[in-house]
Formats: sequence, C-alpha cells, structure tokens
Amino acid sequence: MPCERPSTDSASVRPNRPEALSGPASRRVFLAATSAVGGVLAAGPAAAEAAPLNMEWAASAPEPSTCVTLTVNGERHTLTMDNRTSLLDLLREHLGLTGAKKGCDAGACGACTVLVDGRRVVSCLMLAVRLEGAEITTVEGLERGGRLHPLQQAFIDQDAFQCGFCTPGQIMSALGCVQEAHTGCAEEIREWMSGNLCRCGCYPNIVRAVEQAARGW
Repeated sequence: MPCERPSTDSASVRPNRPEALSGPASRRVFLAATSAVGGVLAAGPAAAEAAPLNMEWAASAPEPSTCVTLTVNGERHTLTMDNRTSLLDLLREHLGLTGAKKGCDAGACGACTVLVDGRRVVSCLMLAVRLEGAEITTVEGLERGGRLHPLQQAFIDQDAFQCGFCTPGQIMSALGCVQEAHTGCAEEIREWMSGNLCRCGCYPNIVRAVEQAARGW
C-alpha cells in the first residue's frame, strides 16, 4: 500500500539556552549594559565623566515572566516562569520530569518528544508560556497501576534500545504514530518516526516494536 508522507508544521521560536539565563545578570541585562558603555565611550571621555553608567539599575531590572496553568500527566500545575523557558526546561527543571532528554536542543534529534493535547512536539522548540490550559503527556505518564504501557513493553520485547538516551522520545513519538494510524506498513512507520534519531542504530527493532504495539491496540 502507498505510504503517506507527513505534513510539516512551522517550528516554534527557539528559546535561549538555560545556561545563558543563569547568574545574577541575564543576557538581556548584559547586552543593555554593554550597549550603554559603548554609547558613553563613543561620546568621548568628557561624556563618560558626566554620565557614569548606572550598573546597579541594570542588574536589578526584572526579568519578563508569566504565570501559566497546565496539566502534566493528569496533574494540574500553576507556575510562574521566565517567558523564554522552553517546555523541555519546564518539565526537567521545574517539575523534575527528566524522561524527555535534552539532546541537540534544536529540534533535530527528537529525544525531547512529548505529547501536547495529543500531538507530538519536540519540547525544546516550544515556549512554555504558549501552553496555557494545555495537556502534556510525557513518558513518565504512560505507566498505569504498576503496569507498563504496551509500547514500553514492546520496546523491551523487541530489544528496541541500547543506551536508552533516545528511548523516551522514541516511545512518545511511537505513541503519536499509532494514535495517528500511521502504522499501515514498515515503510510508513519509518517515515513517520523519521524525526527521532537513534545513535545506536536500533531502527529495525524500533519499527518492530511499533508494529507489535499497533497490533495489540
């Protein structure tokens, strides 16, 4: 049977890396301060003496933040966060859900894949402030009553992982693939799972795991 090709959605704006936001002064404050210094120096020594830079004011400038309420794995959370926080950093740094991995941090490897309102997303490219009222599912939310999700069990049965780094993202992408009914043939599964990279090369086993889970759905 002919296999469909996925449509492509426009990528979300990539937030700054969290390491750029650490410390007492943010990147925005740093740029504002250096711009002010450059302007004073360009005006000459007299201007520098007449208008010294108020570094204390620059360091105390507040960061833009927003209060967001969202549901993660069935639990409701209300958090106030920097507007540049990605969904991935919200999950890992604010909620302690470290299943989604930070791999490329550029939306290319799929290790951070989660479901937002039932749709697959790479969480490193999605700003958390855009998710007011959203429902997020991560790999931690698949197990029920001490029993593994059928996809989790299928990955074990088919030996579909080695190092395990990409596995949470692979499983969440596979869940979306099955729910979207893109499991008509192995070629279709490979196409719709192509955004998730496995450095260990377990692709044939991953395809078999998705096929096993789809049969038992």
